[in-house]
Amino acid sequence: MLSKKTKYGLKALTYLATREDRKPVQIAEIARHENISQKFLESILLTLRKNGFLGSKKGKGGGYYLIKDPAAIPLTAVMRVLEGPIAMVPCVSLNFYEACEDCPDEQKCSVHKLMLWVRDSALEVYRNNSLADIL
Repeated sequence: MLSKKTKYGLKALTYLATREDRKPVQIAEIARHENISQKFLESILLTLRKNGFLGSKKGKGGGYYLIKDPAAIPLTAVMRVLEGPIAMVPCVSLNFYEACEDCPDEQKCSVHKLMLWVRDSALEVYRNNSLADIL
């Protein structure tokens, strides 16, 4: 299931991406428009800024703004920053692999095989779409 952090992060990014002027937008405006708790949104936007998706400006006329073209922001990158591993179980994760303690043989594990298919399907969607594609 998609976390609220990721859902709200995607909503905030798409809101900023639809702004034609690309000028900074205050957190309060994004929160109000997208019906997100301002305090929760603040931490999400900070994460997105620290990971190179957003810039910020302090003071009058300040706020957050996209620093990349929406077409240059792959959904895989957004998902990994906000959601963490794309895989549903650690034994099939590409970037966060861990063997399952309760599984003696991954190659014979039916859950492992199923989760590989699920991961690959999700990656297909995320890799082939950018922020621009969901606007």
